[in-house]
Order: sequence, then structure tokens, then C-alpha cells
Amino acid sequence: MEGGGGRSGVVVDIDAAVDDDGGSRTRPWVRVDAETGESEEMELSKQAVMRRMGVPARDLRALDPLLGYTASILARGYAIVCNLEQIRCIISSEEALVMRVQGDQGDDDAAARYADELKRRLAAGRHAAAGMPFELIAFGVALECISSVFKSETADIEIEAYPALDELAKKVSTLNLERARRLKSRLAALTKRVQRIRDEIEQLMDDDDDMADCYLTNKMRMDGSILGLNEGLERTGNNNGLFGRSSSAPLTTTVFPKKKVQQRFLHALHLEA
Repeated sequence: MEGGGGRSGVVVDIDAAVDDDGGSRTRPWVRVDAETGESEEMELSKQAVMRRMGVPARDLRALDPLLGYTASILARGYAIVCNLEQIRCIISSEEALVMRVQGDQGDDDAAARYADELKRRLAAGRHAAAGMPFELIAFGVALECISSVFKSETADIEIEAYPALDELAKKVSTLNLERARRLKSRLAALTKRVQRIRDEIEQLMDDDDDMADCYLTNKMRMDGSILGLNEGLERTGNNNGLFGRSSSAPLTTTVFPKKKVQQRFLHALHLEA
């Protein structure tokens, strides 16, 4: 149960989670509403997030900055769980929950910029005119924001690197060599981080079913249609339901129009010509 609160305040989950140590703990999130584009700060327990977004505990742990999970993009039920380093969020067709990271100013600033940019994009209304579903817009904005973070870090390294290389060219010394070594290590670490996220995106793009799972709006529509047909057939006496199976069986996503899904997915990520 979530407690009430005004848009300008903080919504607190009063049904707080009880941790293994017997204490109750909540975490700060920013919620962006798909319909209104408005945002609000919330304090939610782990159990409250799991109930609200329909994600299992193991996927929620992947967002915990204290556990050191690498970048990941997971389509789970009717939600997308994104760990994009400084952008940690859970996206559904109705809302996006963005994790606030207390004690890390860089991560918290990135989360705030993501929420603000998503609000701006929704207010502009371009996604509605293009018929673009909220979840793909939110996912695309998350990728844009982490790309901006990487670009900023690359620029910072370049600013230091050129003078360091000039000094090394003028004089080979222990100090100049150490300075160049530190910059090289920073660049290598940044390249590794970028590659992790690039690998996650490529893996997602190479799998039609995973891409279809990210198209949450269509997934809900198709699952609802199949369920309705099953119920209709059962009422007419066909106990096996649609496709000769029980209506309690899990609904498949293989009936998705994959070409349309791919086009919308690529368009949302600004990869389509």
C-alpha cells in the first residue's frame, strides 16, 4: 500500500519492506507518469516496487549500486529493467521509476537529468504524433542519457590528455610518464564500460523475441486479445481454449508483428534512417 501525497511532495510507501535484519527500509525513486508526463519523488520498499512493476527480487538486485552488477537490459513480464550504470530504472507502459542513488552525486545527477529529459520529451508530444509507445521513448532517453555521460567523461580525459602528451613529447620523465599512464588507464576503463553497454544493446537487437518483449504496449494488447479469445471459446464449449490449450497457460509473444516491432524499436533509439 502506498501512502498519499501531493505532486510537489514525496510519496512514501507505508507498507515498508522488512529486511533480513528485521529493519524496514525504503529507497528514493522518481516516478514519471506516461499519460501526464509529470514526475514525483517517492520512497518505496523493495516489495512495493516488485508489486508495482511486476519484477522479481533478483532483477531488482541488479539495480542495487552496492552489489556491483554490470550493465544489463532485462525485459520481464510487462516491464523493462535497465541498469545502465548511472541510469537505473524500471519502465512499464504506464510509468518509469528512476532510482535515486544517495551518497553518489554523479549518479544522482544523471538520474535527475534522465527524469527531466523524459518529462521534456513527453511534453513535446513528438512520440504521440509518431505513435511511439511510452516504454520505447523512455528506453531511448535512458540510452541517450548514458551516452551523454560517456561523452562528457571522454571530453574530460581529452582535456587532460593533450597537454600531458605535449609535456611527454618535450621531456620524458617519471612524472610525465606516470601522468600518461593514469590517463591511459582511465581511458581503458571507460572503453570497457562503453563496450559492456554496447554488448547489451547488440544482444537485444539481435534477438527478435527480446525486442518484442520490450514493446510492452503491444505485448499487453496482444496478450489481452488472446485471453479474450480464449474466454470466448471456453464460453462456447471449447474447454481447450485458443490453439488447443488452457487459458491458464502462459501467453506467447511469438504472434507479434516482428517487423513492425523492429521498426518502432529502431526509430525510438534514433537508429532508423
